[in-house]
Amino acid sequence: MIEKALTSADVEFVTTLHGDEEVAFHVLLQPRGDQADRLLRAIDDVALGELDEAARERETPEGEEAAGQGQQALEVSLVALRASGSQAEGRLIEDHPLDALKSLVDESDADEVIVLTDPHYVEEFFHRDWASRARHKVGVPVLKLFSHSKV
Repeated sequence: MIEKALTSADVEFVTTLHGDEEVAFHVLLQPRGDQADRLLRAIDDVALGELDEAARERETPEGEEAAGQGQQALEVSLVALRASGSQAEGRLIEDHPLDALKSLVDESDADEVIVLTDPHYVEEFFHRDWASRARHKVGVPVLKLFSHSKV
């Protein structure tokens, strides 16, 4: 589960987690961009000392624009995973990401879930981030990783 395009460092990291074992990725991407997310992202930016980023949170796309950018980020991520030699498929999700994740885990008989995001300190503190919530829902191990760099 991701929230933005994977960087080359992210792709290398997730594709080498299991050594030479063959893995397949089923990627879910939920575009960011509603009012609650905006406030939480701004607080996270301030916590990281990135005041300029906090001021720009209002520029984050919403609605159709967010979906279009999300689809592009998903395609970039899938191409990068496939270029590394991995099998990869994915889809954009807009509502109920954890329900979609649970369904995908059940459908694909997944062995584990990887949640790869930027740090979200407020959500993590209150255990409301995707990884914390997924651990109670999906029935397989959930690995939480932080993206290596911003895109």
